Amino acid sequence: MSVVGGLYSIYSICSFAAGIAGNLFAFVLFVSPIPTFRRIIRSKSTEQFSGLPYIYTLLNCLICLWYGTPIVSPGIILVFTVNSIGAVFQLVYITIFIIHAEGSKKLKMLGLVLGVFAVFAAVVAISLTLFEPSSRQTFVGYLSVFSLICMFASPLFIINLVIKTKSVEYMPFYLSLATFLMSLSFFAYGMCKNDPFISVPNGIGGVLGVTQLVLYFRYSNSEEEPRAPLLDSYA
Repeated sequence: MSVVGGLYSIYSICSFAAGIAGNLFAFVLFVSPIPTFRRIIRSKSTEQFSGLPYIYTLLNCLICLWYGTPIVSPGIILVFTVNSIGAVFQLVYITIFIIHAEGSKKLKMLGLVLGVFAVFAAVVAISLTLFEPSSRQTFVGYLSVFSLICMFASPLFIINLVIKTKSVEYMPFYLSLATFLMSLSFFAYGMCKNDPFISVPNGIGGVLGVTQLVLYFRYSNSEEEPRAPLLDSYA
């Protein structure tokens, strides 16, 4: 029994460490848009920036934090914590964006935010009323996987741009590294928890992270002249 208990203790420590690491690396990603919003606040305008990425990320965080709640998935509280923090950051970014957006863009963003909360409320209501605890995790889990895969697919635009331009000007190394390390950490956390709804999408995210890092080292020594910031409209 002592051997089994010791192995379980090591397993629990590794699982907790992976979850904490995932939270830390995710925090790096959550704070990465701060320079963009400093610019928005200074100029008192959203310029050509888009608020859609923050809308998508907010919806993803809300669905995943619901998946991490004990009422849906007991024992994975670190999934709840990281997505709760992420949701707060996205709400702050969206609020700043709405305050400084022009009339039509302001109304569009307000409508999208209301839509996000309506979808989230529907997910919560459906999962609580139509599903028993045993099947509730599966229902919300599939939604979280779909949401995460969509979020992890967004770097495909950057990857395509790097290949086309043969330049890593628009793919910051530390952001790519943080994405890879966060995905790797939560992949390990999902494996430790025997939860494919965590391990599978983060495994895909890890593969995309490796791809970005490989491309970075492949093209980082490019001597081509700097280009105009093509990604402003996608920030």
